[in-house]
Amino acid sequence: MPVRTKHSNDSSLYYITFTCFSWLPLFQLTNTYDMVYKWFNYLNEKKSIKTTAYVIMPNHLHCILFLRTADFSLDKIISNAKRFIAYEIIKRLQHSNQTDILQQLQDAVTAKEKAKGQLHTVFEESFDAKGIDNRKFFLQKLNYIHLNPIRGNYKLVNDWREY
Repeated sequence: MPVRTKHSNDSSLYYITFTCFSWLPLFQLTNTYDMVYKWFNYLNEKKSIKTTAYVIMPNHLHCILFLRTADFSLDKIISNAKRFIAYEIIKRLQHSNQTDILQQLQDAVTAKEKAKGQLHTVFEESFDAKGIDNRKFFLQKLNYIHLNPIRGNYKLVNDWREY
C-alpha cells in the first residue's frame, strides 16, 4: 500500500523527492534524464506548474515545484510523472537488452499489482513532498539540491556549478 504524503493547499511551493526502485541507478542506466525534462515541460505548458529548482541523480530526483492554483493533487501529479517516466525506462532497458534489471523489476511486482496489470516496479511506491512556507526552508532545500551531485556515493562533480 502506498504511503501518501500529507499536503495542504496552503503552500504553493513544494520540495519533492522520488526514488527509483531499490535505489537502482535507472535514470543513469537508461539515460532517461530527457524524460524528466519532458515532464517538467508538460507541467509548465499544460498544468501551469513551474519547476523552480531540480537535480536528477542516477537513482532519484529532487525538485521544487511552484503550483499557481490551489486545486491540485500532488499524489496525482507525481504518480503520473512516475508512470510516464517508468514506461520509457522499461522500453530503454528492453532495447538495451538489460534482462537482469528487467527481471529484478518484474520480481518486485506484488500479486495485487499484477492483478491490476502492472508488469514492473520502477519507482519506490511513495514519494516525499514538503510544503515550503518560509525563506529559510526554501534556501535549505535549494542548497541541498545544488550540493546533492557533489556529496554521497556518486560525487558526480567537484563543483555544483558543473552539474
